[in-house]
Amino acid sequence: MAKTLKTWATLGVAILGSAGVAAAAPVLQQSHSNPLFHLTDGEGGEGAAPAEGGEGGEGGEGGEGGEGGGSTVETYKLESSDANAFAYDAKAQVEAYAKHVYESYEAAEDGAKALKAAVAALLDKPDADTLKAARAAWVKARPAYLKTETFRFYDGPIEDVEGEINAWPMNEAYIDYVQGDDKAGLINNSKEPITAESLTAANQKSDEADVTTGWHAIEFLLWGQDLSATGPGDRPATDFVAGQGNNDRRREFLSVVTDKLVDDLEGLEQAWAPDKADNYRAKFVALDQREALGRIINGMAVLAGFEFMSERLAVALDSGDQEDEHSCFSDTTKQDFVYDLEGIREVWAKTGLSQLVASRDEATAKKVTALLLDAEVKIAKLGDPWDQVLAAAKDSQPRKDAEAVVASLQALADGIKEAGNKLGVLVLIPSG
Repeated sequence: MAKTLKTWATLGVAILGSAGVAAAAPVLQQSHSNPLFHLTDGEGGEGAAPAEGGEGGEGGEGGEGGEGGGSTVETYKLESSDANAFAYDAKAQVEAYAKHVYESYEAAEDGAKALKAAVAALLDKPDADTLKAARAAWVKARPAYLKTETFRFYDGPIEDVEGEINAWPMNEAYIDYVQGDDKAGLINNSKEPITAESLTAANQKSDEADVTTGWHAIEFLLWGQDLSATGPGDRPATDFVAGQGNNDRRREFLSVVTDKLVDDLEGLEQAWAPDKADNYRAKFVALDQREALGRIINGMAVLAGFEFMSERLAVALDSGDQEDEHSCFSDTTKQDFVYDLEGIREVWAKTGLSQLVASRDEATAKKVTALLLDAEVKIAKLGDPWDQVLAAAKDSQPRKDAEAVVASLQALADGIKEAGNKLGVLVLIPSG
């Protein structure tokens, strides 16, 4: 998404508190659907900085339904009147998370490299078979990346490049020809250079939908516009035959953006690589443990309760627009849903976070595990392709199944917030 920051003035945030814990009401900075929590490393004290003009909490000034105060969050750590309220050791969980993030980006990079090889084969011999193989490589590579989306929403390394890797929605006519305009896009404008630098500079330059790089730019180039009510796009392989029309520019565009995707994912992998003294991982594991846990838990909660639940599901259901979906050219949006949830589940189950929460409150840990399973079951029942669900009647079973997923993700986000509270961590989820 676009990285234009603005004060989060009208979008409510939910803050969990508990007996003996003071939860402050902050003013945040937001980038479209990507709320960045610009926090310090918590060196300034135990509690979140209080907001001016309100007591905070749910339903108050700056709580749910409020507009917030005038200061910024300085820490993820909640205050408590009990000095021993949050006396636990989470070093193992923080280290396990850092290792998991590294391995996850490594897997995403491997998938992108396989896609790069398939694209090279397509450009070497453009035909129906090589185009089909390149599309299959794109679909196969996506899950590993989708599972990393739970590492967003806390101003980590991904936030510097997310708009270049997975920006959405996108204006197809900014890249290439569309129905009704066969001269549209940068590909058909010979005055515009096609290089990694120029395409990066053009990405979301004037509008966040003017996307030139990343997964969805590649998806559009491989499938073309989705003009079918029952299937994905159907770009012909002849669009990549060298020497015809503007095909050479299209070939170069596809090659450049695929190479860039690999490079961007490699950069994320290196940011989390172990045994480096000055990368993000080194700084992350050196954080106060609750500051690190705050980043981990907010990433999970915001993905579940805002980006996934609201932006990708509820907004599309509300509009009913068949193309108002995340992976609309390939019609693989249900895959996005499955693996976004899997990414959240892996952090919960693979890093020891569930055990840590259980050591504080076993009932809460069991609740989150059950909510993850409930969301998984409900997502499995979703109609596929997703655009058929959007086209279904408002009172149809496919629509009801989708609404059940929305409710389950909201409940999951609330459960994750509760888990964070048990660990003395401030959890903020946009409610817009």
